[in-house]
Amino acid sequence: MTETPNYDDSFDAIVVGGGLAGSSAAITLAQRGYDPIVIERGDTPGAKNVFGGVMYTPTIRDLVDIDDAPKERYVAQKAYSLLSEEGDETRLTMQPHDWREPPHNDSWMVLRRDFDEWFAQQAVEAGATLITDTTVTDLIVEGGQIVGVETDRPDGDLRAPAVVLAEGANSLVSEAAGLKEPDARDDVAVSVKEVRTYDRETIEERFNLDGEAGAAYHYFGDGACGDTVGGGFLYTNKRTIALGVVYRIADANDDETGPEAVLNRFKSHPAVAPLIEGGRMVEYAAHAVPEGGPDAVPDLVHDGAVIAGDAASLVLNSGLHLEGTNMATESGHLAGRAIADALDQGRTDAAALQPYADALAESYVMENLEEYGWAMEAAADEREFVFDDLPRAVASASAEYFRVDRVPKADHLKAAKQRILHATGGYTGAIRKAWKFRKMFY
Repeated sequence: MTETPNYDDSFDAIVVGGGLAGSSAAITLAQRGYDPIVIERGDTPGAKNVFGGVMYTPTIRDLVDIDDAPKERYVAQKAYSLLSEEGDETRLTMQPHDWREPPHNDSWMVLRRDFDEWFAQQAVEAGATLITDTTVTDLIVEGGQIVGVETDRPDGDLRAPAVVLAEGANSLVSEAAGLKEPDARDDVAVSVKEVRTYDRETIEERFNLDGEAGAAYHYFGDGACGDTVGGGFLYTNKRTIALGVVYRIADANDDETGPEAVLNRFKSHPAVAPLIEGGRMVEYAAHAVPEGGPDAVPDLVHDGAVIAGDAASLVLNSGLHLEGTNMATESGHLAGRAIADALDQGRTDAAALQPYADALAESYVMENLEEYGWAMEAAADEREFVFDDLPRAVASASAEYFRVDRVPKADHLKAAKQRILHATGGYTGAIRKAWKFRKMFY
């Protein structure tokens, strides 16, 4: 720990932000023999980070030994539910046997403050320097080249050959420097969550878990977030449950769609309330989530600097896939690798750093964003169908199909089909909607 960054050009790179992308970049640089310094505005890395919380660990596992990482439970079961405001739930649950075997599909519930602090410590042990309680306020630019940062500490300017901007979704430094435009309202979601504590036995009995196994539940429909474009989530930790909602900021325009009101309605739904009964709330938090897809990704490379993680809008929400932690760590690693290669050449201009953007473009990160970037726009275009008509129709069709009476099963099947067709707008509407959402399944 160092108190004041008052040693210009003592480091090879400055990493702004001690989250997943920042620590990944610092670890990669340190492993290549370079000296990065990580500047974190919180009192510890992760103190300012909020997420639902599943940590996807393929890149982390390649960078460090995660056996001793502060993990809660691995995702042993995953469920997707359609909720109607009337109280209906239609659920698809999966529990593949493979997920119970190491590395558990690289999917772990974690507490970000604990995990991020541990991950940043791995960077320190690799050779990086970490400074906390320090806010980067601006970039230092000389001759068109970014050569350092200004901080809120007295005499806190710091210069280095390269800067990694991994400041998260609220990327004020990048925006103020003109490296990216502020995200449009339609491209940002607000997430509000609470963490409730229970004894371990209650969680395991309620969700049918054992050992380190955990559950990740996702909810959609107007029973989850009302008339907004979004959904709800619930994740089990060892002795806590994290639950919350995520929906477009553009929809949060009145008291009824305020974060607290939306969360309270979600918690009171008949499908959710029994799962969270009792317990004591120990945390309440909200944060912004970039969901603009590939069109929202800014220019990633500049003379002397690169942008990584949430600051680069590298978050995937296809409805079925809700990922960001793996994309942050991958981008941080690729950024660190490109900077190390550039430093090997003795230069950090944009051309020398371009391999970062090229590598990211060829990685699963951008491929996934390109493949599923349409999802949120399609959901917004079909808002009434996706979040209102579909949950009701599926619940009604299910009830009809499994109805027990003196009517032939074939008649119930016919009636169930008609209810789905009515919701989709008949055969023509069903074909159009199937075509619009076809990419979700291949």
